[in-house]
Amino acid sequence: MEINNCKAYELIRREELGGIKSTGYLLKHRKSGARVVLIENDDDNKVFSIAFRTPPADSTGVPHIMEHSVLCGSKHFPAKDPFVELVKGSLNTFLNAMTYPDKTVYPVASCNDRDFQNLMHVYMDAVLYPNIYEHDEIFRQEGWSYRLEEKDGKLTYNGVVYNEMKGAFSSPEGVLDRVVLNTLFPDTSYANESGGDPEVIPELTYEQFLDFHRRYYHPSNSYIYLYGDMDMEEKLNWLDEEYLSAYENEPVDSAIRLQKPFDRMVEKEIPYSIASDEPEEDNTYLSYNKVIGTSLDKELYLAFQILDYALLSAPGAPLKKALTDAGIGKDIIGSYDNGIYQPIFSVVAKNANVEQKEEFIRIIEEVLTDAADKGIDKKALEAGINYHEFRYREADFGSYPKGLMYGLQMMDSWLYDENEPFMHIDALDTFAYLKSQVGTGYYEELIRKYLLDNTHGAIVVVKPERGRTARMDRELEEKLEALKDSLSDARKERLVEQTKELEDYQSQPDRPEDIEKIPVLQRTDISREIAPIINEEMTLAGVPAVFHETWTNGIGYVDLMFDLSDVPEEMLGYVGILQSVLGIIDTENYEYGELFNEINSHTGGIGTSLELYNDVTKVEEKAFRATFEIKAKAMYGQMPFAFRMMREILTGSKLEDTKRIKEILDMLKSRLLMRFQSSGHTTAALRALSYASPSAKFKDMTNGIDFYQFVADLSEHFEERKDELTQVLETLSRQIFRGDHMMVSFTASRDGLDGLEELVKEIKEGLFADGDPGTPCVIHCQKKNEGFKTASKVQYVARTGNFIDHGASYTGALQILKVILSYDYLWQNIRVKGGAYGCMSSFNRIGEGYLVSYRDPHLKRTMDVYEGVVDYLKNFTVSDRDMNKYIIGTISNLDQPMTPASKGDRSMNLYMNHVSAEMIRRERAQVLDATQEDIRALAGVVEAMLAADQICVIGSEEKIEENRDMFDNVTNF
Repeated sequence: MEINNCKAYELIRREELGGIKSTGYLLKHRKSGARVVLIENDDDNKVFSIAFRTPPADSTGVPHIMEHSVLCGSKHFPAKDPFVELVKGSLNTFLNAMTYPDKTVYPVASCNDRDFQNLMHVYMDAVLYPNIYEHDEIFRQEGWSYRLEEKDGKLTYNGVVYNEMKGAFSSPEGVLDRVVLNTLFPDTSYANESGGDPEVIPELTYEQFLDFHRRYYHPSNSYIYLYGDMDMEEKLNWLDEEYLSAYENEPVDSAIRLQKPFDRMVEKEIPYSIASDEPEEDNTYLSYNKVIGTSLDKELYLAFQILDYALLSAPGAPLKKALTDAGIGKDIIGSYDNGIYQPIFSVVAKNANVEQKEEFIRIIEEVLTDAADKGIDKKALEAGINYHEFRYREADFGSYPKGLMYGLQMMDSWLYDENEPFMHIDALDTFAYLKSQVGTGYYEELIRKYLLDNTHGAIVVVKPERGRTARMDRELEEKLEALKDSLSDARKERLVEQTKELEDYQSQPDRPEDIEKIPVLQRTDISREIAPIINEEMTLAGVPAVFHETWTNGIGYVDLMFDLSDVPEEMLGYVGILQSVLGIIDTENYEYGELFNEINSHTGGIGTSLELYNDVTKVEEKAFRATFEIKAKAMYGQMPFAFRMMREILTGSKLEDTKRIKEILDMLKSRLLMRFQSSGHTTAALRALSYASPSAKFKDMTNGIDFYQFVADLSEHFEERKDELTQVLETLSRQIFRGDHMMVSFTASRDGLDGLEELVKEIKEGLFADGDPGTPCVIHCQKKNEGFKTASKVQYVARTGNFIDHGASYTGALQILKVILSYDYLWQNIRVKGGAYGCMSSFNRIGEGYLVSYRDPHLKRTMDVYEGVVDYLKNFTVSDRDMNKYIIGTISNLDQPMTPASKGDRSMNLYMNHVSAEMIRRERAQVLDATQEDIRALAGVVEAMLAADQICVIGSEEKIEENRDMFDNVTNF
């Protein structure tokens, strides 16, 4: 790139970024002062983002409300929701916006050049010229507003962010994270909640909201980032001509202040809500937190990730083990948060008691003193370094574009020093330095300096309070009732009018000419070809195998799959426990902590999972195959070691270790419950599907609500059942891990196959002896229609059913329906008008469909919205342009870029599900050729799904009790 051709910018620095095979440029826009970073390489998954430093002055959530609001229409794109229009009609590989404690980031990504330019244009316009100044309805919809439907009605608050944060504040983990941050930095902007405290959000005025935009959303306060294979000069010139040149450099005082260290550690105790019949015993969170320098110390930034692994996060790590052995908490977790100016190292004991606080602190400090004085286990440090370096080199972020993750990590230094964007993303030298410091006393000195002798810390205790949510809801109701009583009739009538005006604004369709201003691709821009399926069947040492040949940068991804079809239904909960135990329990040759470190010293990790494959050729029989899988990733030269460790885990685990099994059960129970609270939508949908789907029931019994209930019961009655449990686990191991039950999936380039057959032969010979086939598993389903009461202030409302069971059939057009419902009908009715944070739908090849809401203030209203889908589809009429947009958005979902590992995973999934390339081509054609008539015809599919009448709701006990007649069963977790 010839940067000198871009006269509007000053080049501050050019740097070769060897660790990520890129060239980096740091620039400044001469006129506006905008900071710009370019990362140039051959990645066609291009990324753009613009970020602003947005320190909150209070806890009204103005940064968060602004993040939502600027995407609701702008000068050049005045439609009410350009964001949703882009989701529906672009080929984006990422499209979102995120609020952090000190910054707000607006990233987009796409592999299509024209699409990428369109996304950049809409986002730049959104952040600099939003419609918030013309429409206060945007603030009232996304932030908060009074809702009064009639003069004598009930006065309430509503708003998307308000309801989202009610959900976030319902989670004890969310409460803890927030209070730790606020407590450690009382004199800085981190003392405030950038997302918004639901009790404080209604204090924000519209004028304060606008002032926040005027102050912080200026190019002089911006951080612009471009990544990938593109014409950088063209992008820079476009940014200058279209936007940046219109602004003068007006320095914005948004600097993140350093907190002056404390003279002594502080303590804070705060309540969180549990349901009225939940126990307060064993429900407290104890946390020990220290501030660790600043994120501008590049060695410290990574060194504490290594220490977090070695001291706390790895199974068997000394802090985790000592606290667990002392019976403090059921799950010891920790974190090192280096995404803020002054990073935080935390140790957390979940499901503990307030009385254990002093012992909790004593044990932590004893363990740290011991580590500092006697030295940290070298193998643990080496494993931690390899663990993080392997992930850095592999750069596999799943569905997230690499460039996005690099851009976000870059902000960990760039936000606090505008001349240091590349510090953390070019990390090979830092890893080399950290390796050289093992055994020198370097890490031990870090413990002394930053943990033992550092007084800038806090003990934060989050303790349960029964019925707190109900009490707070009652107090809010009384407060709003008193407020309403104090209002004049004229003021009440005005609130009724404003409620109606907002509803009218939300219901009013956009003008066609406004919608047409949002650029959209054509169907002709889309290839009709499908992504290649890479499956080569072979036999290795008599074991069926499937090879997925693709470039992997010398890493082999191996998956040993063991058939579970002869495990009886009543044993499935035990299979879930076996999967949870293996890999984190002692084996014949290793203590479990040593095992984990040994694996991470030589490989990219070994993990187990239970997988389900539905046979799409036998839908009516509901045929599926379940497998127990152990997966490893390693450089080709380390494959023999990886296979040796997999065999150690499968056949050498000491399943008679009841003390360790009890620890794992307690941890499992705690983590399942935490997942239900954060991902209640997927939990509720799975549970409702399990009423009629054997494969969903299998998943629920091994990883869902049924599994949680099984684990909780086992944990409670452990003493009387532990002998039976170990016997069952041993029997299951011998039944499952047999050569005649195994198949292999392997992803690598062709040379990765060298020596693989011998490794498969060795592990096959080392497995348990082949035995008689067991009884085929038959799963029994039963409709339950349940409401699960929690202390949450919001609901997750699921409605599911199998449309094939009720006479409909699958078509590729159902993928379009998912986009239409999720970003039109459900979006408008559940999110925009209902104030829920999210809504989703799904329809799959075996006939399973669901509608579900996320952090939803409603319950019955949402169920009524679901009932309306059929009529909506029967009357579905849109312009050809809109139809085209839905199709583009659908293809965007189908054509996400894949990492080498995900190419192998996708191919194997299709193989196991019996999905042929021809099926996928046919479905893709059904998407690309779909008409409005095809969408209207799907009304019958949704009608068939709703006919199953399967519901599950996870939510507040008040709402569920209020609607008890909707459920056959109401219970707590």
